[in-house]
Amino acid sequence: MIPFPRLAAFLLAAATLSTHAEATEGYFLEGYGAREKGVGGAGAADSRDPLALSINPAGLVDVNDQYTLGLTAFSPDRGYWASGPGFVAPGFVQSGRALFPIPNGGYSQRFNQTSAWGVAVYGNGGMNTTYSPNYVSEFFGSPMCGKTGVFCGRNAGVDLNQAYITAGYAQRFGNLSLGFAPVLAVQIFKARGLEVFAPFSMAPEQLTNHTYNWSVGAGVRAGLQYRVTDSLRVGVAGSSPIWMSPFENYKGLFANRGDFDIPANITAGVAYDILPTFTLLADWKHIFYSQVPSVGNWSTEQLPLGAIGGPGFGWRDINVIKVGAEYRGFEKLTLRLGYSYNNNPINPRDVTLNILAPAVTKHHISGGLSYFVTPSSSIDLAAVVSPQATVSGVERTPLGPNPMRTITLYLNSFEVTAGWTHRFDAASTTPVTARF
Repeated sequence: MIPFPRLAAFLLAAATLSTHAEATEGYFLEGYGAREKGVGGAGAADSRDPLALSINPAGLVDVNDQYTLGLTAFSPDRGYWASGPGFVAPGFVQSGRALFPIPNGGYSQRFNQTSAWGVAVYGNGGMNTTYSPNYVSEFFGSPMCGKTGVFCGRNAGVDLNQAYITAGYAQRFGNLSLGFAPVLAVQIFKARGLEVFAPFSMAPEQLTNHTYNWSVGAGVRAGLQYRVTDSLRVGVAGSSPIWMSPFENYKGLFANRGDFDIPANITAGVAYDILPTFTLLADWKHIFYSQVPSVGNWSTEQLPLGAIGGPGFGWRDINVIKVGAEYRGFEKLTLRLGYSYNNNPINPRDVTLNILAPAVTKHHISGGLSYFVTPSSSIDLAAVVSPQATVSGVERTPLGPNPMRTITLYLNSFEVTAGWTHRFDAASTTPVTARF
């Protein structure tokens, strides 16, 4: 059996050190494994692999003994257009770095028919932008500072990476299953080229151009699943905020002296088996971005950067709708389709600062499959396309950095996930087309 503590440590390090780009639901991914991505990120009421821990830990009790490993190649295209006076470089400006690896893995084991435990490790989408003249198709100096580059500097951007490790326990009581999973998180952050904001910071020496700064923290995810009939299941799950230690090297940038907690979220879903081998899924998710000051406070707050209650990125809460379908009727093949939609977290008034984090995509179309190379092992594949979305704003704050300048943020992305799942008891106990 796989030595999972060693594997978990490796995956956590890999997930943390992988450089991530803007994800899909703000800076959360729509799903963390090939199965979850293939069905649009749905699954609060239907769990089939250890990465159920990332959605609803109650589902562990329905997952056979298995482990899964995967890697996502995430490719975003992001940047902005700008016109009018201001210190942001005008014209069409595109961020560099177009490919990012994001690993995931999990292990689950039943104690008996009514209880199970599991461990999962996965990386979040994070935020990344890398602006330099090498990636600009139409680049001019800013008339307000006389220099070429975004924010009056030659190179600018941010890099936020997040990784999670969670261990969960689930127990079934008749038709009701309950699950509980503490979550440990590690995040690292780096900012470049933000010197122009120094006069507006309470700690300009901790604003930009430092090396990667680490932050650690913890929270908890819990959930329930209820089997209404043999074919119909419902699920509800939620995560507390993950309370993180502050970024000390960037306490002149983030509100509340460097605090950057991970926001809470809640999910509710339903799953219906049209056939024993054909399942439809639908989830609703709400992410509380506005409750994290460094993320949710308006960027136009008339307080210094880094101050208690100071400016943030101005992100509002978002709602996500996810639907998916999974067909397991072939001997060796499982097919999946999915779609998810979320409203945009970025307000038009906050476009200037969000040049650093243009997470504006709304539609996500996905598909995937699992091919069983043996009765107990499968190759898992998924792909997700997010068409281009934009947000435009004219900064009307007289004291703001770009008064009356129009800025349009854009983002589109494509990702492919490949994985391997091995089920320890599948060959002797369950046919390929059954529940897993």
